[in-house]
Amino acid sequence: MKGVKRGTVYGPLTMAVVMLCAMVVIVPGVSATRWTVGANMGWTTNVNYTIWAQDKHFYNGDWLFFVYDRNQMNVLEVNKTDYETCNSDHPLHNWTTGAGRDVIPLNVTRHYYIISGKGFCYGGMKLAIRVENLPPPPTSSSLNEKSSSPSLTSRSKIVLPMVFAIGAVWDAFRRFWY
Repeated sequence: MKGVKRGTVYGPLTMAVVMLCAMVVIVPGVSATRWTVGANMGWTTNVNYTIWAQDKHFYNGDWLFFVYDRNQMNVLEVNKTDYETCNSDHPLHNWTTGAGRDVIPLNVTRHYYIISGKGFCYGGMKLAIRVENLPPPPTSSSLNEKSSSPSLTSRSKIVLPMVFAIGAVWDAFRRFWY
């Protein structure tokens, strides 16, 4: 490029791209999970939400995503007694926004009791979950133990060289074309 001093414009951009790639590759396990309640069935009748939730671990920072018919159903957080009796008269929180696509942030470690009012709770539209804190990271002694799955340490031995290799290729590409 004529008139552009070499390295002044593209140096910071190159470094930003390399750092962004490093952050994306190194920190994938820290993100929260967005759970679509009922999976592909959504928030509707004829789904057993107890079975849906039984093999899942809900952690502080996760989200519950409700997809449902906005003209008929709603998403209400209630206490345990109202959950058990399907009483929607005094919800702790009405998460219904009117779009049929509602999200509940699971930002407190506790039990959550969710029902759909208008009689749908009696047909099974209710969900009880327990939100817990993320388990602590593995200790150094457990990292040293041999296991069949690759550990975080062995992954980082591969990831960091890959990040630097991508950066080197990018820099070579930039020098060749500019």
